[in-house]
Amino acid sequence: MAAVAAAAARGGLRGALLAQQQRWGSGSGADQLGELGRGAGKGGGGGGAIREAGGAFGKKQAAEEERYFREKEREQLSALRKHHEEEIDHHKKEIERLQKEIERHKYKIKKLKDDD
Repeated sequence: MAAVAAAAARGGLRGALLAQQQRWGSGSGADQLGELGRGAGKGGGGGGAIREAGGAFGKKQAAEEERYFREKEREQLSALRKHHEEEIDHHKKEIERLQKEIERHKYKIKKLKDDD
């Protein structure tokens, strides 16, 4: 797991996934895929008529699928980044609110001491 964490720190999500695949080795199923677009894999799933046929159209289909998933990954990372930025803003506002509360209480304590 430390290797996956180190890879994540170096290369982000893709680095972590690559490190995980390398840890699994050849017994995982990655060897069942074969070359993308070269027809049906060894795993039993065809992936559609075009992919099963292989050839140039199969490679094009595989490339389009890869591009689609990379775009989806980018969108997800962008949404995650935005969410974290919103969380940070929320926490900053909460800190400011709590600091005002602290100052208000300090003032009340000071006022009580002055009244004595």
